[in-house]
Amino acid sequence: MKVIVAMTGATGTTYGYRLLQSLKERGVETATIISDYAARILQMEDSKSPEDLAEFGEVYRSSDLMAPTASGSCKFDAMVIVPCTMKTLAEIANGLSSNLISRTADVALKERRKLILVTRETPLSLVHIKNMLKVTMAGGVVLPASPGFYHRPKTIEGLVDYVVGKVLDQLGIEHDLFKRWGSETQDVTDQPPSSDQ
Repeated sequence: MKVIVAMTGATGTTYGYRLLQSLKERGVETATIISDYAARILQMEDSKSPEDLAEFGEVYRSSDLMAPTASGSCKFDAMVIVPCTMKTLAEIANGLSSNLISRTADVALKERRKLILVTRETPLSLVHIKNMLKVTMAGGVVLPASPGFYHRPKTIEGLVDYVVGKVLDQLGIEHDLFKRWGSETQDVTDQPPSSDQ
């Protein structure tokens, strides 16, 4: 299996970096596409540079439309954009390919390959929601970076792993990054509220 991981200029590059680590740990081949703004945020939030991503595989800049992933002849199984800005979402939803990230996403959709957008924005405008609808109707998966708490995370890493685990679920990759609902005995205080509360 080969997965293209793209990072755009939204907060949350930690999700992308952790996904690359998790895929490598499971023997999954990856290539990374990073935008200029994502490179700056990666440095700010994670003290990493695009060069640090080379340990996971090939690294391409989003301005490089001559990269292999710009063509449908490039063999990959899935693409995850994490984090995904609303600008990138809009480009994909409307079939624009102004850079390597949106072009590779276009390739994924037209070739009927898995496309996952880990969106990072709140609140959402109607424009954002309509673009999410368009991508979903085109075959993509919109997976907002919305960590859960029922597994009782003790660290920020636990919150990150929850979202990364959800991405791995969509890719069909086994993992143990978080405890699943109902995977252990829960007492009454663990139960979600009923509809009549």
